[in-house]
Amino acid sequence: MPALPDPSATVTEIEGRRLKLTHLDRVYYPETGWTKAAALQYYLKAADLLLPHLAGRPASFLRLPEGVTGERFWAKRVPPGAPDWLATLDVEHREETLRHVVVADLPTLLWAVNLGALEIHVPQWRQSPAEHDRLIIDLDPGPGTTIVDCCAIALLARRELAADGLTAWPKTSGAKGLHLVVPLRPVPERTAVDYARRLAAALRAHRPDLVVDRMDRSLRTGRVFVDWSQNSSSKTTVAPYSLRAGPRPAVSAPLTWTAVRNCRSPEDLWLTPDQVLARPRDPMSGLTDPARAGELPR
Repeated sequence: MPALPDPSATVTEIEGRRLKLTHLDRVYYPETGWTKAAALQYYLKAADLLLPHLAGRPASFLRLPEGVTGERFWAKRVPPGAPDWLATLDVEHREETLRHVVVADLPTLLWAVNLGALEIHVPQWRQSPAEHDRLIIDLDPGPGTTIVDCCAIALLARRELAADGLTAWPKTSGAKGLHLVVPLRPVPERTAVDYARRLAAALRAHRPDLVVDRMDRSLRTGRVFVDWSQNSSSKTTVAPYSLRAGPRPAVSAPLTWTAVRNCRSPEDLWLTPDQVLARPRDPMSGLTDPARAGELPR
């Protein structure tokens, strides 16, 4: 594994690409003293876990060049001065076509993180928004609920998905919620959205005391919002193994179903970058296996 330079150096070579890394001693998370160098080191070590989930997908970056207490902004287009070796993909948005970066390799990943891209988000499709190859079940705890409540709904969703022949992999959002990711044989956007909406309605019917599937925020107190709209082609979700830009360093961390079942406190599923890297295996290793992709019922 290549090593990053010390803070006094600025140029390194990663897989044959020269990168100029700047401000390595800048503190990104003041609560813990975690620096930009630590963020780069995390992504360097996590690359083999993360890159398969980014392959072929246009990336959207949440950039925080001064750290989590400074300015933050979304970056979707390839910035001026970007290296010509970046893989890119043109994506039609509502008002314009933007050229996105596709994080295809380690040099691209570290180039983005050097720009302050702490979070990496991707859509549920590769190459073309016309064909979705993932379904996302986004469980967002409303006021008065926590990720513990999300786990209860996740277990119920797992059973509903399994009844349709679908396999789900859980991960933390890295903030307060939980995501279930389901690999699919490619389907149109509308098919994915309609299925997610039906599933959300089924979960509400099973647990009306704990689930809401409507967008109205006034309905979310004491309930978990199942955000089926995240399956729209225009939406993105934080990638597995991405850092999150909260007060302390945290990761959108893949989980085992045992961890979901045994969760009794939000702290049970709060995973730091070091904890994620220290795990003996990748709980999400099967997600990118084409043989595990399921077919949505029409």
